[in-house]
Amino acid sequence: MYFKTLWRYKWFVCASVLMTSVMIASSLLQPLFLQDVLTALLGNQRDEIVRIGKWLLGIAVLGLVAGGINVTLAAYIAQAVSSDLREQTFRKIQTFSYANVEQFNAGNLVVRMTNDVNQVQNMTMVLFQVLLRMPILFIGSFIMAVTTLPALWWVIVVMVVLIFGATGVMMGMMGPRFRIFQTLLEKMNSIAKENLRGVRVVKSFVQEKSQFEKFKAVSDDLLGQNLFVGYAFSVVQPLVMMIGYATIYLTIWLVAGMVEMDPGVTGAIASFITYLNQIIFTIIMIGFMANGVTRAMVSMKRLNEVLDTEPAMTFKDIADEELEGTIEFDHVSFTYPNDEEPMLKDISFSVEAGQMVGVVGATGAGKSTLAQLIPRLFDPQEGQIRIGGKALPELSEGTLRNTISIVLQKAILFSGTIADNLRQGKATASLSELERAARIAQASEFINRMDDRYDSSVEERGNNFSGGQKQRMSIARGVVSNPKILILDDSTSALDAKSEKLVQEALNKDLKGTTTIIIAQKISSVVHADKILVLDQGRLIGEGTHKDLVATNAVYREIYETQKGKEE
Repeated sequence: MYFKTLWRYKWFVCASVLMTSVMIASSLLQPLFLQDVLTALLGNQRDEIVRIGKWLLGIAVLGLVAGGINVTLAAYIAQAVSSDLREQTFRKIQTFSYANVEQFNAGNLVVRMTNDVNQVQNMTMVLFQVLLRMPILFIGSFIMAVTTLPALWWVIVVMVVLIFGATGVMMGMMGPRFRIFQTLLEKMNSIAKENLRGVRVVKSFVQEKSQFEKFKAVSDDLLGQNLFVGYAFSVVQPLVMMIGYATIYLTIWLVAGMVEMDPGVTGAIASFITYLNQIIFTIIMIGFMANGVTRAMVSMKRLNEVLDTEPAMTFKDIADEELEGTIEFDHVSFTYPNDEEPMLKDISFSVEAGQMVGVVGATGAGKSTLAQLIPRLFDPQEGQIRIGGKALPELSEGTLRNTISIVLQKAILFSGTIADNLRQGKATASLSELERAARIAQASEFINRMDDRYDSSVEERGNNFSGGQKQRMSIARGVVSNPKILILDDSTSALDAKSEKLVQEALNKDLKGTTTIIIAQKISSVVHADKILVLDQGRLIGEGTHKDLVATNAVYREIYETQKGKEE
């Protein structure tokens, strides 16, 4: 995926390669002209020295200009590629189902979109600014050095083998460390995110010390990995320099013995050593850059894991259609990914259009899971769910989203304005439609008291609103599109009894044709429902009106009497 993205900027890449070639040619020609200068000096040819000096100056300026242009091109390519990768990753995540998101987890995906993309960006910058010219410079310097003093070709080969051998061993040891580094970084980010989101719980139970110790343990592991890499490089650099200087010493010693037989090698030794230094420089630079490249390759692999992941759920690419609000579960069983025990077991029931249906049961009975299967947030492993007489997999995503609206138990708002949040339920909703939805959800009472009303700002996660206000805005967002099916997943738990009653009365009055599914912990929330479903340990053990279930269902009667006793 990286190279496919890079190909979009092929003309910038070609220009960068051209500028790199000019820089390399400048670097390789300078020692050659330097050799001519030394020869002219030995012959006391002043005019020739001036002429060659002008050429050297021109070549240096040309290399400098090409280098400046190349840096600009490299920066543009790196920024453009990283921006595209970040957008591609985010776009891919938007196609994921709940199962896919749980497979990676949210913190993991955030690290991949930020830190991993930054690693690839840094590698791209280094690639076109430094790495691209290093192999070419290495080969060119090798050829020019052998051409300058052909008898010493074996010295260069021995030096290169020793240096690459030493750096190869160290890189092999550091590669796995970078994979561990990314995993520890994800873990540290998760701890920090959990701590900040749950800061009230941490403060309430005085858990600052334990949270710090947990964070410190991971941070220390991360420090250990970084120190290992740092120590490894502290060994590699002196080792490479020692091999390089030993090679230069050996070269001078060998050339000293050749001068008596061939005095012409005196002018060539300076150029030979310059090319030798360029070879050493390229190997050192490649070694240093290998750190970032290795990390970037790990990051690239992690990004590809996201981009190559197929959504666990796909929709038919067909035209949207209008459906009735009927619901039918036909022997549905569902197990969460990585779980062995099914959460729902052989559930069968039907709901007529316009009915209000309550779903009750003990904690962990599967109420919310059942609610999430209706809008196809998950697919059941067994059985079939039909909406308007049609199986869910046979419907387009647009049809499903236009027909069903769900208000989740945890009210989640996004930064922006109140209108922005309500229009997530219907992008084209007018102000009158927003006001109607807010009136049904009993949210208009506090919205109208605000100076900017529907243009009032909403902070991140709705932190400037109370729990009850957030729930009422979530309900308004759910009803603004006037859906055929509305699912309320315990979405009035933060409301007082009066507000909850007003919301239910408004729903009955203004959404008469809407099929309403109410997931509730309190029997009082569903006592007037047309039908109540009783779940127990993932099984449907009762179905009927409140009066019927009190008389015939022991589990429902026990829940009702317990709650009634508490109320009294």
